[in-house]
Amino acid sequence: MTGTPVPGNGEDRAVRHVEEGFRRVFGADPDGVWAAPGRVNLIGEHTDYNDGFALPIAIPQNTLVAARRRRDGRLRLHSEQGEGPVIDLGVADLVPGAVTTWGAYPAGVVWALREAGHETGGADLHIDSTVPTGAGLSSSAALECAVAFAYGDLYGLGLTPSALALIAQRAENGFAGVPCGMMDQMASACCAAGQALHLDIRAGVHEQVPFAPETEGLRLLVVDTRVKHDLGDGAYAALRAGCERAAGLLGLAALRDLSPDDLPRAGRLLPAHLVPLVRHVVTENARVAEAVAHLRAGLVAALGPIISAGHASLRDDYAVSCAETDLVVDTALEAGALGARMTGGGFGGSVIVLVAEEHASALETAVTRAFRAAGYRAPHLFAVSPAPGARRLA
Repeated sequence: MTGTPVPGNGEDRAVRHVEEGFRRVFGADPDGVWAAPGRVNLIGEHTDYNDGFALPIAIPQNTLVAARRRRDGRLRLHSEQGEGPVIDLGVADLVPGAVTTWGAYPAGVVWALREAGHETGGADLHIDSTVPTGAGLSSSAALECAVAFAYGDLYGLGLTPSALALIAQRAENGFAGVPCGMMDQMASACCAAGQALHLDIRAGVHEQVPFAPETEGLRLLVVDTRVKHDLGDGAYAALRAGCERAAGLLGLAALRDLSPDDLPRAGRLLPAHLVPLVRHVVTENARVAEAVAHLRAGLVAALGPIISAGHASLRDDYAVSCAETDLVVDTALEAGALGARMTGGGFGGSVIVLVAEEHASALETAVTRAFRAAGYRAPHLFAVSPAPGARRLA
């Protein structure tokens, strides 16, 4: 089940704000408020659509949805951050391609629920979010999961968080047209405070692994480079298609079935341009296993070299980094970081940095100065701790 209201000390103001926004827009009280977080991925990038493994955490930034059930089959959408009037849609008319604005994400959830055979109707939804868009922090998954959890309660669907995450993924794939794997939605729906989420995509299972860097005097920083990326622009789909072609040529169901020891043979069998993609996926899965082992042993600092190796692979093999993310990583490591890497789909977005508490301030200054010297827009830096996944707040 999606759960009962659990407002926390830092959430009351946000709940009041989104409730007030709902009343302003729709002229009535909402039936409830739901939240779903963004995420950063500690390690395991571009592995989810290869049936592999990942290790994300939820971040404190959330998308909130104040919602009220409607009985006339209308879906009305409004965003505190969006431009323009209320989007008014007929639930029965929802088909892929019918909505091309931000409204495709919440509308896609309603479409996906109905496609899955769930009896759902209309709703008024007012949305407010602190998850940065285009920063590689899964703002779309947070929006989808918040709406999925709201609909789960509004219509008494009785779906588990994992099931709602799959609905959200179906919305992004089939309605919004982004061929993402399930990692982002599973992280937003299923993460827990103080934990990292160890995902086994093929098996469809996950487990919580303790992750508390502050207990070792460490801080996990997010550096939003302010370089926007769009996973729907074709580059992401091309990478996925390349991985699927490589698996087919090797006679595998997915690249997850390849071990590091198999890489030399695979390199001889595959076209040269596919070999780096395969190498990244295979070595990244191995890095997830290594990271989980360290966390289970309480060795958070040992994640540093693993994180940095993941960035080198994304930069050199998968080719999804950019000058700004590389500059953050290089500057952070020079300033004493234990590890740093791009997080998210790539082509911009954010970098995570694992650093000792006493070096964090100097590192932030060094990154900001490096961006200024390079003529880049100032980055946005903030610390994160593992936060809870999607839930009802009011």
